Amino acid sequence: MGKRSEFDRIPRDFYPTPPAAVDPLLPHLHKANVQLFCEPCAGDGQLIDTLELAGLRCCYKSDIQPGRIDIVEQDALELDEMKILEADAIITNPPWRRDLLHPMIEYFMSLKPTWLLFDADWIHTKQAAELISYCRLIVSVGRVKWIPDSKHTGKDNVCWYYFTKYMQTKETEFIGRQ
Repeated sequence: MGKRSEFDRIPRDFYPTPPAAVDPLLPHLHKANVQLFCEPCAGDGQLIDTLELAGLRCCYKSDIQPGRIDIVEQDALELDEMKILEADAIITNPPWRRDLLHPMIEYFMSLKPTWLLFDADWIHTKQAAELISYCRLIVSVGRVKWIPDSKHTGKDNVCWYYFTKYMQTKETEFIGRQ
């Protein structure tokens, strides 16, 4: 039985982040005293809303095709460091395509400590080798129900990955599902 399906993908991989996917991240944000964040792949703002309900505040939000009026139209790789100076971190659910994801990891972590939600299989690929040394923490989420009215969860397990611009001197910490 195959892990992947033949279903058509949603254009631009626009899958809003359900609150259940954010719950495992919250204790780590609170522990690190993250209060202000930037969301450069904001889509319709669902991740922003969930984080703000948990007491954080979004100081800058953008997307290449904003899903609401308070989100700036901007390519994530053109994020201006001056606009996010006050942010404690970048937090986003980026596109998972490796040709987009890897440049985003490199760029975002050069600006601010960065939390990204994407597939758990990434850590097992050769492509991850040069970037994993900048990953301090991986928080397992498991499978996510991306489409609210669906009876099924997604086919991939996901994790939150915490990247910084500093190469790690110790092994990346992994937090399993709670």
